[in-house]
Amino acid sequence: MILYFSGTGNSEFVAKRIARETGAESLNLWERIRNHDRAALSADSPWILVVPTYAWRIPRIVENWLLETPLCGNRELYVIMTCGSEAGNAGFYAKRMCEKKGMIFRGCFSVVMPENYIAMFEAPGREEALEILTKAEPEIRKAAAYIKHGRDFPRPKAGLVDRLKSGPVNVLFYPLFVHSGKFRALETCISCGRCVTDCPLGNIRLEDGAPVWGENCTHCMACICRCPAGAIEYGKRSAGKVRYVCPEEEEERG
Repeated sequence: MILYFSGTGNSEFVAKRIARETGAESLNLWERIRNHDRAALSADSPWILVVPTYAWRIPRIVENWLLETPLCGNRELYVIMTCGSEAGNAGFYAKRMCEKKGMIFRGCFSVVMPENYIAMFEAPGREEALEILTKAEPEIRKAAAYIKHGRDFPRPKAGLVDRLKSGPVNVLFYPLFVHSGKFRALETCISCGRCVTDCPLGNIRLEDGAPVWGENCTHCMACICRCPAGAIEYGKRSAGKVRYVCPEEEEERG
């Protein structure tokens, strides 16, 4: 079974491709995380986790959900991580998570996808994003082939920089940068409530028709990137930047 979490569609794109190649059933973790649903899941085939890379590791909200949710049946776990450039030493921490759950780690595979973290970086325009997705397709098929043949993902050696990024940098990143205080709505807000429903942590509410952010934020960028009016900013960092949503998802929604 494929378990996936996706803020702006990249990991969902990969999960759907893996499902198509392997025939595995897929489950979007969005609602389960939002609703604090920790009901047990069961699968006869290996588990496949598809998630974005947050500061060179699995997103903490996903890891916490996994550690608290019984996964019954098969005890093997493949991890596929989407990233803007590379995943650092994420595999080490994914393996450690597996060990905590008493599962068999089958490796961590990274797939480069369009950047979406506009709180820090630039997202690509549509044409560039489509080129990146096209280049990702062979890598996704490669990952699927390992799974179909029951082989472990390759385990590349992590250098010092990789270990620093996924280790101390990740530890510092959350308290220093992952805050919701800089999010704000512009006067162009149409009070549609899309940001409220798109937040996986239920961290946004409408007051007098305008979104208000609470303190529980994971920086998934769903609110700012999915706003139909482009009316959300993150301080001055997001000003003038492309709002990214996976082009395939945009086409499916019309």
